[in-house]
Amino acid sequence: MKIAIPTRENVVDDHFGHCEAYTVYTVSDNAIVESEQLASPEGCGCKSNIASVLQEKGVKVMLAGNMGNGALNKLNAHGIDVIRGCSGNVKELAEAYLEKKLSDSGEGCQQHNQHAAGHQCQH
Repeated sequence: MKIAIPTRENVVDDHFGHCEAYTVYTVSDNAIVESEQLASPEGCGCKSNIASVLQEKGVKVMLAGNMGNGALNKLNAHGIDVIRGCSGNVKELAEAYLEKKLSDSGEGCQQHNQHAAGHQCQH
């Protein structure tokens, strides 16, 4: 399984569609075995091809900060589950997910009517 996290300077980027890169963790036996950086496409995440690129790489989960319904729906349509409202160090966040300590904030933001405001992941 693979987990992707919108990243800026090793922490969750608050805005999925405008992050510097995506940190992609490969997980085996409930432990991180590999990580890689995937460059972010230009422009808004919900209007880019990032969902299909992540799907092709085998990503099944996105741990995100802010994300609108357009991006959420696009990722879900590509078989990627999303947990919104995350923040903090990306590796620690991925480890918290593997320990089943995260839950979706359930909140979408109104910015641009398609992006979502998140709060810290529910631990």
